[in-house]
Amino acid sequence: MKKLVLASQSPRRKEILQNAGLDFEVRVAGIEESQRPGEPPAAYVRRLAMEKAEAVQAGPGEVVLAADTVVVVDSTVLGKPGSQSEAKEMLRLLSGREHRVLTGICLRDSERSIVDCVETTVRFMPMSDDEIDWYVTTGEPMDKAGAYAIQGLGSRFIDRIEGCYWNVVGLPLSTVYRYLRTEFGV
Repeated sequence: MKKLVLASQSPRRKEILQNAGLDFEVRVAGIEESQRPGEPPAAYVRRLAMEKAEAVQAGPGEVVLAADTVVVVDSTVLGKPGSQSEAKEMLRLLSGREHRVLTGICLRDSERSIVDCVETTVRFMPMSDDEIDWYVTTGEPMDKAGAYAIQGLGSRFIDRIEGCYWNVVGLPLSTVYRYLRTEFGV
């Protein structure tokens, strides 16, 4: 049985794996996370996941898991907001619309790497300015791609989703588990 190494400091990814009963160790190596000019969103998250996985040492019998999640409206990538005003802008953009959540994942051991991207469509209810102001003042949007947490207070604004819920939280668990089981024997 191989040992799983999570190459992420995300508390949400850690919690998802813990709740699924998977044993793992966290090892984080920082990388530059800027999107390259003209880089499509799916290619961007795949590249970041691969770079994160490669930045962490995989010892014998270990499988490294890395991921990166972004919110995409039309062709605009929304990362984590840098300020409350940026969070409000993002939420106004999402209000009453559908958007895509893309998570790139990379699993690798000493012999091979698997890179994939999972997409989930999310539809927000229309939000008033008062609702946006209230939500931003809670602080929850500030460290989340797209300025919301589907698993938290932001859940009240989600009309529907199509695809993997856990992908929106930050890790497409069923896809990751399938690869761990079928490709790596974890």
